[in-house]
Amino acid sequence: MEDFPLLFSPGHIGSCELKNRIVMAPMVMGTGTPEGTPGEQLSAYYEARAKGGAGLIITECVRVDNHTGVLCAGQLALSRDAHIAPMAKLVERIHRHGAKLFCQLHHPGRQNYSILVGTMRLSLLCGRVFPPYWKLFFKLAQMMPLIEKTGLLPPVAAPSAVPCEYLNQKTRALSVKEIHKLVARFGDAALRAKKAGADGVELHGAHGYLIQQFLSPHTNRRQDEYGGSLENRLRFLRELIEDVRKKCGADFPIIVRLGVDEFYREQGKEQGLTLDEGVKIAQAVEAMGADAIDVSSATYETMNYWLEPTTFECGWRKNLAAAVKAAVKIPVLAANVIRSPEQAEEQLQAGIQDFACFGRPMLSDPEFPNKWQSGHKEDVTRCISCLYCFESMLDGAFRGEAGKCALNPVCGREFAQKELPSGGGEKIAVIGAGVAGLTAARVLAERGFTVTVFESDEDAGGQVKLAAVPPHKEKILWCVEDLLTKCRKLGVELRFGVDSETLKKALEELKPKAAFLATGACELFPKITVADGSKVYFVSDVLGGSVNLSGKRVAVVGSGLTGLETAEYLCGQGCFVSVIEMADKLAPGAYHQHVEDVLPKLQKAGVSFLLNEQLTVVYPDGVKLKNTVSDELRSIPADAVVLSVGVRPNPGPQSLLEDLGIEFVPVGDAAKIGRIAHAVHSAYNAAAEFSV
Repeated sequence: MEDFPLLFSPGHIGSCELKNRIVMAPMVMGTGTPEGTPGEQLSAYYEARAKGGAGLIITECVRVDNHTGVLCAGQLALSRDAHIAPMAKLVERIHRHGAKLFCQLHHPGRQNYSILVGTMRLSLLCGRVFPPYWKLFFKLAQMMPLIEKTGLLPPVAAPSAVPCEYLNQKTRALSVKEIHKLVARFGDAALRAKKAGADGVELHGAHGYLIQQFLSPHTNRRQDEYGGSLENRLRFLRELIEDVRKKCGADFPIIVRLGVDEFYREQGKEQGLTLDEGVKIAQAVEAMGADAIDVSSATYETMNYWLEPTTFECGWRKNLAAAVKAAVKIPVLAANVIRSPEQAEEQLQAGIQDFACFGRPMLSDPEFPNKWQSGHKEDVTRCISCLYCFESMLDGAFRGEAGKCALNPVCGREFAQKELPSGGGEKIAVIGAGVAGLTAARVLAERGFTVTVFESDEDAGGQVKLAAVPPHKEKILWCVEDLLTKCRKLGVELRFGVDSETLKKALEELKPKAAFLATGACELFPKITVADGSKVYFVSDVLGGSVNLSGKRVAVVGSGLTGLETAEYLCGQGCFVSVIEMADKLAPGAYHQHVEDVLPKLQKAGVSFLLNEQLTVVYPDGVKLKNTVSDELRSIPADAVVLSVGVRPNPGPQSLLEDLGIEFVPVGDAAKIGRIAHAVHSAYNAAAEFSV
């Protein structure tokens, strides 16, 4: 395309020519079969991305070893010859759309679960003999914490007995004999990929998995030929490349994914790989004969530095790829949180990388390459880096469920999608223009309904507008902007600033077939005593701008993510903040990456955290707290209190709809309290299933 000439130009990785520079990065989503084969769903998932315009698809982690190398039950595998034919079917479906496919070969090493060590081969046998076995398998997997306490599970295998602090599994060092077997298994898996028609392989040496564990001085404490000096730490990877070359030939492309900086310094730890040594490793990999390097970073212990929350800026780690690109002559691939064609083209033109990798954007909109190339970038559903994909994948891995995308309800269920019946022009009212309301409006309009959206505010977004106010959360609003664009293109009528009386008259005139109720949530007020003259506010008052507490002493009650992010916002307003939490830990139930993102910022700002404390009384100059363990009472100074203790569904105009005899369907928070993912998915399902 004229606007992005380099991004949509052909490129080469070894002997493989790609039609453009857009690469689908590898992501485990758990959509494969327990046998390790693609199956119809995983095949449909990848084919959608190939059809959407990607030049190269790198598969999720592919298992090479069934004993110590199982990452999850829904993982792809090339550990047996029986995997060749199913993989060949997937390759054919990808090639059908002009895309190429590389298989990412992988071993988790210490970043594994003990319950999966030595059990997969038996499980595979049981599953073949008795297919319902897999239901029992996942029930047992959910009991893993209890099973671990027995001490009977075997340790996970790694270069050295250095446990991963994130997973906390018993860990042992591989023997030299085991290392040699693993080298052969990687090579055998690569040969199976070649026999299946794959265009190449990628060796996963990033994100703290086995290959990176050998490379890093933090995880490799060996005293033999595989540890110590950089040359020795490189030996395992060198032998892998040599074995793949020996079995697959010189013309079969090999990419090595490298974690060139482990970012432990961000946790105040002087350990692991830093960029200087990472560049040396990249140069060594080039000398080993690899055809390209896929630059990445970090480990499970520093996860936010490779799987970034929304607060990280686009392109924040492009310096890693640039450093490697300056040091090698082979092509460099990198992700770098690229979210627009302009950013991708700029980084290619600047020589930062040769190919632009996209992981999560491929989930939110598999057709974005075609939309970019055809000049319709405004139609793309942009990834907001909310991390729901990874969180849901982890949650579903031990329940036999695939990961999901917050903004794309079809992701992970492509095979099951059917054409929805037409609405035949029937009129539908949608009350509320948050993400739930706009999602319902989009789906209904696509089905051919005549849709009118009513919103009491002067603009769209609902509670997402508040979520985007704390520092560096602006990307959250993209989901609202993208939905508005789609609704307008579909002819949805959007009416803002609609009060209750205006709504009543409009509904009487419109006479809709049904109404979708997307009125969001109401904030809860706890059972406390508030003395005269006290200042008590909700989070919405602060983030919505109706209250200014600059320079005040503020007590934030509730340490959920909303409370913590509000505390961060208040710190930016020069406030002295205390966070009060009834539980014994901060952000109970919140996904750990979000907590790890905001907590260091609050600690740096001097926020005080009061755990096991319940707010009982608010005074004009302070609050009284009751310890939930000892019942001890104490007071702390505060000029104002900000409540973040939860919300409940907002019934909105339910009674009006009942009086008018209009059928209504609650969606989003109006049906059940949740996050953006719940709002989008519940609205999509309700709109897709609605029958005239």
